[in-house]
Amino acid sequence: MNVSVSPQTGDGSLFGKPLFDDPSARALSRVGVVDVGSNSVRLVVFDGAARSPAYFYNEKIMCALGAGLSDTGHLNPEGRVRALDALTRFQRLAEGMGLSDLSVVATAAVRDASDGLAFRSDVLRKTGLNVRVIDGREEARLSAQGVLLGWPGSYGLVCDIGGSSMELAEISDGEVGRRVTSDLGPLKLQTVKGGKKGRRAHIKAVMERLQSEMGAQRDRLFLVGGSWRAIARVDMHRRGYPLHVLHEYRMTPQAVQRTAKFIREHEDHEALRGACGISSARMALVPLAAEVLWRLVKTFKPKDIAVSSYGIREGMLYEQMPQRLRDRDPLIEACRFAEAKDARMPGFGKLLYQFIEPIFKSAPEQRKRLIKAACLLHDVSWRAHPDYRAEVCFDNATRANLGGLKHSERIFLGLALLHRYTNKREGTHFEGLYDLIDDKTKRDAEILGKAMRFGAMLWMEKDAERGEFRWFPKKRELELHLSPDAMPLFGEVAEARLNSLASSLGAQVTVKKRRR
Repeated sequence: MNVSVSPQTGDGSLFGKPLFDDPSARALSRVGVVDVGSNSVRLVVFDGAARSPAYFYNEKIMCALGAGLSDTGHLNPEGRVRALDALTRFQRLAEGMGLSDLSVVATAAVRDASDGLAFRSDVLRKTGLNVRVIDGREEARLSAQGVLLGWPGSYGLVCDIGGSSMELAEISDGEVGRRVTSDLGPLKLQTVKGGKKGRRAHIKAVMERLQSEMGAQRDRLFLVGGSWRAIARVDMHRRGYPLHVLHEYRMTPQAVQRTAKFIREHEDHEALRGACGISSARMALVPLAAEVLWRLVKTFKPKDIAVSSYGIREGMLYEQMPQRLRDRDPLIEACRFAEAKDARMPGFGKLLYQFIEPIFKSAPEQRKRLIKAACLLHDVSWRAHPDYRAEVCFDNATRANLGGLKHSERIFLGLALLHRYTNKREGTHFEGLYDLIDDKTKRDAEILGKAMRFGAMLWMEKDAERGEFRWFPKKRELELHLSPDAMPLFGEVAEARLNSLASSLGAQVTVKKRRR
């Protein structure tokens, strides 16, 4: 993952002035969007830190508007009724949430159907909602912007699959480049003549045309869309993968090939659906989507593959962001918002980072970014029962809706926060997740957690002088220089925590009192 962050205000670090209190960011504090797709209609209401918002409300109704469209030229009559009912419900929900407006977009089914305009008129008459129909290139652009919401500064090829279409968009340095659309949605593929052989020939021919239009795309492939996420669930099941978080889940081209074969040869799709937690309507499309994904990977040969939970809806939110907000790191902004909302002493995370930073001064910037995130989150779970607080911290970090985090980074962050509250990590029901990182990374997370655990003992007023750490890694010596005001805080418990930190560092520790 690439995270490209513009220079910050204030101290020039990721701890610059927060933007979630800025008027332009507050305007995005609660935004509702509706995506009327060929297969489903979904309402998402975003809330929280505008750069990395939480999902205040998220509801999907499978309507299959595009079912049979290729044969009849009309929207599926039953799906049309379901979609209209869904939009009526969503409009009423938005009123109850105090939303002044819902942004509604419709994609391939409504734009291709001969009765698409009549459907939009029915929606407007019954709900007052104005459905904006977008073409394939615009759909590709919004999906790519959704990826940029979670991966600022990223590069590669975004592939968004819906029920009736599949779009590709190129992203580089935070910008959307070439875009193309196709009819490779699973609902459309159901009507291709010639059986399995004819369908595969059609997929291959379309994919070769897309490659000729997009050119070589050998970087990362970002997968957007429910069918891709369903395939990722099957891949997790096949591998026995322990962290069931779809966003940033990685697959290799070889894994895609094996999973496509696994789906193709699996005799009981109903049992597979149940094991993977996939709806019946979605599972019916998975075998066709797997054929498309296999051909996509075979044609474009990406270096790696990442699943994105962010797509067109998040792209609609990104569209409304001022550039200075887009440039912010979504992880740090989300953590800052969590600290401001839930910590006992908002603002202490920055002071904690400054205090423990000498121990990590040689760490790469990507690691320092995680250290900053941990310091911001170190106290947000204080309301949890003390017996379970460490596990709550780990669970929150590994499964939270946080952008800009690889799975291995989630585990590192979770372990650091677990060690913020306990010295040992053995005996939890999360032990199966620890193997997603190597032993050195586990040790680094333990050191970070214990450093925060000790640093939290020096809880003083904001501008007080605490002292400083001095770390000499070659000599394995750790010095703690405390100010006279901080010395009374260095009691038995604090000393025990400092010794535990030194033990994890494999260091000798010396405590010195500063002169005034």
